[in-house]
Amino acid sequence: MNQVRELQSISHELLYLGIDGTPIYTDRFCQLNTEVFRLSESLFDRKGETDEEEASLCLALLMGYRATAYSDSNKEAKIQGILDRAFIVLDHLDDSVLKCRLLLSCYDEVFDEELIEEIRRIVDGWGGGRQLSSEEGTVVEALKELEAVSYTHLRAHETSQ
Repeated sequence: MNQVRELQSISHELLYLGIDGTPIYTDRFCQLNTEVFRLSESLFDRKGETDEEEASLCLALLMGYRATAYSDSNKEAKIQGILDRAFIVLDHLDDSVLKCRLLLSCYDEVFDEELIEEIRRIVDGWGGGRQLSSEEGTVVEALKELEAVSYTHLRAHETSQ
């Protein structure tokens, strides 16, 4: 599972490289791309021993293939295979941050609003006046960003008609 966490970490770094305003250096970009692609390829045929391990693996692979600039002839088929695995394991996961993160990652590939509704349902259950964990807060922020983008696209579509 160390490789799965490593893939998630460097995929996240690659996905958000330069977003904080720091310069993007070509050598670092190439290094991250190479490492993300290598790890994604090495983990692709693995399966998790538990539902949570499988969900973490699917999440890491979706992040990795989305983040990398490399594209081989079967990248889309691999992503579809990971999505198929993810949709199976999602039905077996308890409501959790991991489930929300996997739902978000699947949404980034298929844009199915039912996935967003499932995240909303889970997030609504986190209420009760307690302080959200930092991971829960990250999910809530990602959901707000998606809703803002969806609202902006909907408004643009309505005004163009």
